[in-house]
Amino acid sequence: MPGRSSPNWVRLGVTAVAAVVVAEGAAWLLRPRDIEQPVHADESAYFSQGELANARHYASGQRLILVGSLVAEGAVLVLLATGRPAVARRALERLGARPVLGGAAAAAGLSVVVAAVTVPFGVLAHERSVDVGLSTQSLGGYLSDWGKASAIGALLAGAVGTFALWLIRRFGRRWWIPGSVGVVLGAAIITWLAPVVIAPVFNKFKELPPGEARTDVLDLARRAGVDVGHVYEVDASRRTRAINAYVNGIGSSKRVVLYDTLLRDLNRSERNAVVAHELGHVHGADIRRGLIFVALITPLSLIFVSGMSGVIARRHGAEPGLPSYLPTFALAVAATSFVLGIPGNQLSRAVEARADTFALQLTDDPKGMIKLQQELAKLNIADPDPPNAFTFVFGTHPPTIERIGAALAWERGERP
Repeated sequence: MPGRSSPNWVRLGVTAVAAVVVAEGAAWLLRPRDIEQPVHADESAYFSQGELANARHYASGQRLILVGSLVAEGAVLVLLATGRPAVARRALERLGARPVLGGAAAAAGLSVVVAAVTVPFGVLAHERSVDVGLSTQSLGGYLSDWGKASAIGALLAGAVGTFALWLIRRFGRRWWIPGSVGVVLGAAIITWLAPVVIAPVFNKFKELPPGEARTDVLDLARRAGVDVGHVYEVDASRRTRAINAYVNGIGSSKRVVLYDTLLRDLNRSERNAVVAHELGHVHGADIRRGLIFVALITPLSLIFVSGMSGVIARRHGAEPGLPSYLPTFALAVAATSFVLGIPGNQLSRAVEARADTFALQLTDDPKGMIKLQQELAKLNIADPDPPNAFTFVFGTHPPTIERIGAALAWERGERP
């Protein structure tokens, strides 16, 4: 037995290293190059000691809650993957009598269990955001949104789980080949559908009405030479006092979305800096860049998922292709996603820095950008300079102090 398992673990380790190398290489290859390099910025020049202390107290607590939620999710998946508790193992075995419907039920149930285990952490994070005046949503409203998100997650998990089990039964060890195609197509479809099907479940969107804001958006888009698709205002204020904007969708669903809080609380130069940043994402085809990243990392990722879930399943008697295999499969997917999310976030931070640079090029207003970063940090109660380790693992955007440093470099005449 040891002689058999050792080569499996060695092969698994080699595959893991190869997957990380490919992900790091993909992040480097797709990374934008024309990024303004930040100079040193002293946070005390832009934030009071009270603001810094308040932001760090809030952010450090939210970080601990995030880590706790991840640990709880991992612990549940490990327990189920190792056949515990016995009642869950027997239920999964019974579902094996009808692999298709049983697989869908098992995957959806697994999604609901994970959501239920992590909801206390979400409630705690929500209540802390209410306490500091960031969230405007009641606990009932939060739980209603959680229920909607959990239902959507269960439906998607049921579909994906059934599809994955069918691929394993149909193609055996080579299931990762059609699986890779399915992941990329699925990511593209979800990207297209999310703005028009999923997002409206949680918020109301309306075309940005005629006025100064819409005129500025269209003027900036014309100067940038980009087609923005639709420009929407979203009723974010029903949940939060935070300000934000984003670009999502592809093809006919492409849109720029502005929080109503942003339109209400920012002045014109700050608002234009946000809009120019989002137009930078459109100009840089950053959603397409993200899909290419997924396409590059998926094959080796699925090979590793196949190997890891296979090793665990063999130890605990779960048969590939049946519902009882899904907990080990989900554990492998979660572990892989977490690790490869790190190079993915490296790419995201570079993409966001490039969008800031594009905004500086388009507006040539570094003071407006600096003021925007100050307002974003204050209103969102964000730590301007979070711990490097946390940024490395979880950060999707450069820290606020770096974004201010990039604007300072532009103000001094330095250019990428």
